Amino acid sequence: MAFGITREELKQWQQQVTRGDIAFLTHYWQDSRFKEATSVTKVGSSDLVKLKQWGEKYNLHPNWIDYKEDYPHFDLFPPFQKAILEQEGYMDHIKRFNL
Repeated sequence: MAFGITREELKQWQQQVTRGDIAFLTHYWQDSRFKEATSVTKVGSSDLVKLKQWGEKYNLHPNWIDYKEDYPHFDLFPPFQKAILEQEGYMDHIKRFNL
């Protein structure tokens, strides 16, 4: 279950992904499989070559790409989530979601 973002933020992320940009979306999230995670960052792009190359930079395996819903993306959870957001300059996501 996702919460803590606006419909506009979601639409903007979807548009960026569809254009083939590398797009970041962090939101609060709950899933009993990942009890330690209170949020997730989705890093997506419809340009699969670009997305895979981006993931290689952080040792993310291409098999970890989630292809559902027409928005291919990696799901970033702790401990990778904060470290990658820091390296990519998304301090606003870290602050907003108390990472």
